[in-house]
Amino acid sequence: MRFRLLLSILFGFCSITVAQTSRSVHSTQLGVAHIGGLYSFTETNYLNEGAAKVQEIGARCIKVSLSLDTDNPSSKLYPFHSQWPAVETLDALADTPYYRELFARKFDTFILNAFRPGRAASYWRESFSVEDETAEEECFASLGLHLLRTYAKTNKTFIIQNWEGDWALRGCFDPTAKPSSAATAAMIRWLAARQRGISRARAEFGSGGARVFHACEVNLVRQAQVQNAPSVTTDVLPHVAVDLASYSAWDTKDSPKHFAEALAFIAKHKQETEPFGKHGVYVGEFGFPESEATPQLAFERTASLLAEAQRFGCPYAVYWQIYCNEPTSQPPKVNTDYKGFWLLRPDGTRSLICQLFHHATPPEQGDGLQPASQTESK
Repeated sequence: MRFRLLLSILFGFCSITVAQTSRSVHSTQLGVAHIGGLYSFTETNYLNEGAAKVQEIGARCIKVSLSLDTDNPSSKLYPFHSQWPAVETLDALADTPYYRELFARKFDTFILNAFRPGRAASYWRESFSVEDETAEEECFASLGLHLLRTYAKTNKTFIIQNWEGDWALRGCFDPTAKPSSAATAAMIRWLAARQRGISRARAEFGSGGARVFHACEVNLVRQAQVQNAPSVTTDVLPHVAVDLASYSAWDTKDSPKHFAEALAFIAKHKQETEPFGKHGVYVGEFGFPESEATPQLAFERTASLLAEAQRFGCPYAVYWQIYCNEPTSQPPKVNTDYKGFWLLRPDGTRSLICQLFHHATPPEQGDGLQPASQTESK
């Protein structure tokens, strides 16, 4: 009864709509990430194997990586059954067969973690020259224009973003580390250059069916809110007119109340830009791993967080993720060897969380899949 009641409440929230200046009203779009998973089930190229599973679950929004940075290029994050061609630009990467196949799928929205070719993702923290600034702008203007032209006859939306900017600003995964003022200033210039590139692409292309936006992702929000700690939210977002702000919401996953407060805190510091206006904050990552809770509790917590995102008016909320990317032992072989960030487990069964998506098959049932093959390259 508790499970049915929660579903009824949640799907009631799914009817909440968000007004946008230049498009019809719509509710929060629930998406799924597919980035760097550690197992596979088929011989399909890994990017599209995962995308196909996301479609089967019922999502119309997917978050993937489209990147040529030296840390985590697409070829590293999607290694299974894939032979990636050598390319030198992001628009050339987007035009490879694997991404053309992905973008032809019936998703409404593609959220893309993207970084400039040949550099570390956060190279700007150490040095960011005028030449780098120009190269960033040109890179994302070219990618944006490619997407707008190639998919002009569709109604697809592409959102290009960074990944968890507060870690990038610090250069480590220590939340107590203090970013330098030089790094903060460089990040502002870096994000502004990316935004100028995307804005240029839109201006050059004009009107059409496809849409391209740029987002800045933040992740250490709670400590900025309650401790006045340095953050991208407070020290960077107010100075860059990005289209959207993304919240990777792991610092508030244990409290729907704190999660909702964090969304409001981000919105308070983000400049309002069209067409999203007051609804320019989305959830770039959220969920609750099964290693920290029973499947039922993980479902209930995820559903509660989603309800808060919908109540707040987020245009998108992206569940992390289709296949788990974090092992708890090496080498991972069975379900208990993973943290449990998944909709599809290594043994082929589905998480209860799949029930948050329309048209999902019943929970805890497999897809007729054999147990997954594990990666040897991670």
